[in-house]
Amino acid sequence: MKLYSNAASPFARKVRVVILETGQGDSVDLVEVFGTTVDPGTMPIDKNPLGRLPVLEAEGQAIYDSRVICRYLIAQAAAPLYGSDSDQWRILTLEASGDGIMDSALGIVYEKRVRPEGMHYAPVMEGHWSKIERMLGGLDRNWLDLLEAPLNIGQISVACALGYLDFRLSDRDWRSANPKLSAWYESFSARDSMKATVPPAA
Repeated sequence: MKLYSNAASPFARKVRVVILETGQGDSVDLVEVFGTTVDPGTMPIDKNPLGRLPVLEAEGQAIYDSRVICRYLIAQAAAPLYGSDSDQWRILTLEASGDGIMDSALGIVYEKRVRPEGMHYAPVMEGHWSKIERMLGGLDRNWLDLLEAPLNIGQISVACALGYLDFRLSDRDWRSANPKLSAWYESFSARDSMKATVPPAA
């Protein structure tokens, strides 16, 4: 298998963590690519015309969207990362929560990095941050039971989202208002898969 990825992408990191947690590291070759909305660069647009990462080549086809790739890899390994029938939907919702934080964080980052400085639109960035704050508060209040449960895909998504906030939006203090979530993240970050996929210095 071949994974088109970028070390700074939180969605690609999520897939890479799943690869490591399911013991498939030796089965996947990583191809580092880069591009933006205005310049696809080396993105594998022939495999995913949307020009988004990550993309997995497996069984002669391109699989994309991190949720789809994770589901494929987890099925390949027969790993119990979606939990039992009784908690599967909560785990999937937790995964969507982490993915949503990533989406909004990327919205802020793209506004700052892709648009020329004089065209940054602060209300859009603050709107994205408000979404992130609401979700973080909800995770801190209502999701600790699942975050502290046996390893699942929701935990991986949330952890990669929080890591991206530290990586690209370190000027925003998400921890002080969410102490339980912060403590959980510090513990989860000690996993070998998380330490192996820390993005490079900005």
